[in-house]
Amino acid sequence: MHRFFIPKPYSPVMTISGMDAHHIVDVLRMQPGERVQVAADDGIRFVAEITETGRNTVTVQSVEILHESHEPSVRIALLQGLAKGEKMDWIVQKAVEVGVTDLYPVAMAHSVVRLESGRAEKKIERWQKIAESAAKQSKRDVVPRVHPILPLGQALDDAACDLNILAYESEDKTGLKAVLRAHSGARSVAVLIGPEGGIATEEAELARAHGAVAASLGPRILRTETAGLVAAVAILYETDNLEL
Repeated sequence: MHRFFIPKPYSPVMTISGMDAHHIVDVLRMQPGERVQVAADDGIRFVAEITETGRNTVTVQSVEILHESHEPSVRIALLQGLAKGEKMDWIVQKAVEVGVTDLYPVAMAHSVVRLESGRAEKKIERWQKIAESAAKQSKRDVVPRVHPILPLGQALDDAACDLNILAYESEDKTGLKAVLRAHSGARSVAVLIGPEGGIATEEAELARAHGAVAASLGPRILRTETAGLVAAVAILYETDNLEL
């Protein structure tokens, strides 16, 4: 069953508009009487019956409240050093699919990409649309937010997590599992992933000054577009949010 997000609090009768309405009417060619899943922005999810379709709107009537949550019990914030090309698109999409809650693109010393304010805003809009599409596909209960591009210190402050993890290739003593088990009470975790060129020494020191704990993701060097997903899946597994 197709899922759609409505940026309003739950009401028994709600209206889907914009591109989602167009998708329902012109692409899926759904008719009154057919059903969809809807997630309101106050966290309530429900099965809804289409009662009316218009050119730019679709009216739905709630028929069943859904109580099963698709969200992890731990909040994961991915602080991703800006990657070049279409890698950021892929990172956003897959991070949303696995369960990341917040994505912070971070301007870092070794980032090849340098975005001026106008281009940066357009990129954020694009990544937010990718996040929404991935949330629909993966049946998320919320659409994870892609935050504005920030410098590292501000991103760590804004994420405001119980545990900050520095995924650092120079860390060869402490693995991610050990860090997570030592902080098992953390209900929110931020993971910092460097860009293609890695994390600069001064950035690692800044992260540590913000309370970040350095951790290894294993004996192999991972690409930037892989590292965050590996870390997110490990966090979900260690916090009993992933059944294998």
